Amino acid sequence: MADDALEAFATEVGARGPVAVEGARTRWSTGGELEPGARLLRAPEGIVEHRPEEMTVRVRAGTPVDELHCELAAFGQRTALPRRGGTVGGALAVGEDDVCALGRGRVRDALLQVRYVSAEGAVVTGGGPTVKNVTGYDLCRLFVGSLGTLGLIGEVILRTNPVPPVSRWLRADGTDPFAALDVLFRPSAVLFDGRATWVHLEGHAADVEAERRTLSAVPTAGGGWTECEDGPVLPPHRWSFRPSELRQLDGAVLGAYVASVGVGTVFASHSPPPRPQAPALRALAERVKHAFDPGGRLNPGRHVALLAP
Repeated sequence: MADDALEAFATEVGARGPVAVEGARTRWSTGGELEPGARLLRAPEGIVEHRPEEMTVRVRAGTPVDELHCELAAFGQRTALPRRGGTVGGALAVGEDDVCALGRGRVRDALLQVRYVSAEGAVVTGGGPTVKNVTGYDLCRLFVGSLGTLGLIGEVILRTNPVPPVSRWLRADGTDPFAALDVLFRPSAVLFDGRATWVHLEGHAADVEAERRTLSAVPTAGGGWTECEDGPVLPPHRWSFRPSELRQLDGAVLGAYVASVGVGTVFASHSPPPRPQAPALRALAERVKHAFDPGGRLNPGRHVALLAP
């Protein structure tokens, strides 16, 4: 499919010299610092096509996530991309899920098609435009969280989902967040900061009210569950754990934190150290990197191995 914006982007990227894409810089240091000397480019912006009836949207990578969601909201839809600022391409390159991933789903599952510029300066398409696409190599999943080291994302097709008619945040002190997760049916989020628990309920009014009554049976330190306007403020750094490991979080290591119970993501005030990587996995990652970018010109200095542990 011809696209002047993508072709112009590919021409800018070219086939020589280190190059990187600059978005809103909301996760700029994720995966390591960019090496000096790399040319900084902007990915094309704009919503190309929204098909509400198919629940898909074709959008360019430089489009702010907030702008995309504002447009989709007019049709009662949204995506799984996180509401923490930044661009569509940046959110996918970092691979960060929304804090309400239990309800919205994972970013990796929302990406149906990716069109990117390769290290040779060519436009390449991976995936398909429909939810039921199952043909070919699954480049879409490979690109989510790749930090732009395999190709520079120019345009994507995302799965959308309906905005629920009712949305409620509830908070309680001194309660077991795992007990809250156990009694609820598909909450959008259960968050815990070591003292308080927040629960996000979404759906039809009758269902949300039924879930709220169910939640009232979970013991609290006093005061019960109270409605609040939003969830907690999230610290800036993202860690990843197995969901079962959230029972033994160490505040001395993390600093102030907010844990996403049932998901494993922890937002913390302390930045995570580089995670150790098994030699076999490192060798595999290096082979994949070499296959896509043998000259190492795409986002030099960024390494997937330096993502949160």
